[in-house]
Amino acid sequence: MTPFTYHRAKDVADAARLAADHPGARFIAGGTNLLDLMKARVEQPAHLIDINRTGLDRIEDSDEGGLRIGALVRNADLAAHRRVRSDYEVLSRALLAGASGQLRNKATTAGNLLQRTRCPYFYDVSKPCNKRDPGSGCSAIGGMSRGLAVLGNSEHCIATHPSDMAVGLRVLDARIETIKADGTARTIAMADFHRLPGETPQVETGLEPGELITAVTLPPPVRGRHIYRKVRDRASYAFALVSVAAIVSEGERRVALGGVAAKPWRVESAESGGVDDLADALTADARPTDQNAFKLTLLRRTLSAVMTEASA
Repeated sequence: MTPFTYHRAKDVADAARLAADHPGARFIAGGTNLLDLMKARVEQPAHLIDINRTGLDRIEDSDEGGLRIGALVRNADLAAHRRVRSDYEVLSRALLAGASGQLRNKATTAGNLLQRTRCPYFYDVSKPCNKRDPGSGCSAIGGMSRGLAVLGNSEHCIATHPSDMAVGLRVLDARIETIKADGTARTIAMADFHRLPGETPQVETGLEPGELITAVTLPPPVRGRHIYRKVRDRASYAFALVSVAAIVSEGERRVALGGVAAKPWRVESAESGGVDDLADALTADARPTDQNAFKLTLLRRTLSAVMTEASA
């Protein structure tokens, strides 16, 4: 690794102050992604701010009847929480579909949202990558692209976002609470949190430099059948080729996709139509490569299977 300095924040205010004092610093909690990136020299922060003692590890009922999930809540604890299992089952299912038991015991809510793409060219520092080195080119275009994006991609990047949890949060209309380096707080809708690559694939979220996620809030429960189906190359410890998070009731249907874009993919305006119409809307303007065009067929079949399961 490249040498770095380290501070352990005492509380959220201290973390914000340290971020302001150390431009370019990175927050670290579980470290399940960041440490790998540092070892591979993909990321080389000069300073780390440890936030594990900031008290952001609680799950609490909100005044509106929803749930407030601290940024440091471990994935395993969130998936097993009584209210998550009963009221937000799609989120519990999505969490349990991700990574391995060992990683879920360490990985945090905020870290899951902020994990970076697993595109092989992003991890290979000998290859051009606009996400890692803006303006250098995208090696995946014309290269190995089987697992990469078919929706929302651009001529500058075709990487996907790897999170299962984020897909569950998107279908639940979650909101993300943050504190900026100057100490001011704000809330970001899950729909607006992750960014599509466009001409700036290195800008992956709506966070400002030094901005810290403090919690994720869920609205009151949406009743209905909660389903998360993940299609992957092997049964565990593999990222999605296509995943579908769905909540289906007699009066409402919600659907979000994973494994197909740089953010969870959802088209709310088409959710009230038929399954074929929804599939058409979800795949409109798709830009697959020769190697991953199969994802569009896989997406339709997975969506159809989920809707059949929901109506059974």
